[in-house]
Amino acid sequence: MNPIRNLRHIGNIEGISYLALLGIAMPLKYIGDMPKAVRIAGSIHGFLFVLFMIALLIVWRKKNWSYDKVAFAFLASIIPFGTFYLDKKLRKEEQDF
Repeated sequence: MNPIRNLRHIGNIEGISYLALLGIAMPLKYIGDMPKAVRIAGSIHGFLFVLFMIALLIVWRKKNWSYDKVAFAFLASIIPFGTFYLDKKLRKEEQDF
């Protein structure tokens, strides 16, 4: 199994969950008075974020990534739409693996 492919896939799912948290659950909490939406979406996103970090550590060890590259991937995971940009950058590297 290709660890970079795993990182890309988990990153995309994590990115979608982040956008759902920010774009759906947060408005439901503050506009619709539904705080449970953030609790549910936040829990799902938190779990996916942890999976992303584990996948990132695996790629770091197997690919010998520099600290800068790992830091870039981490920062991409906390910026909205960042994991989708990371996915685009990792496509070529995945093919070379």
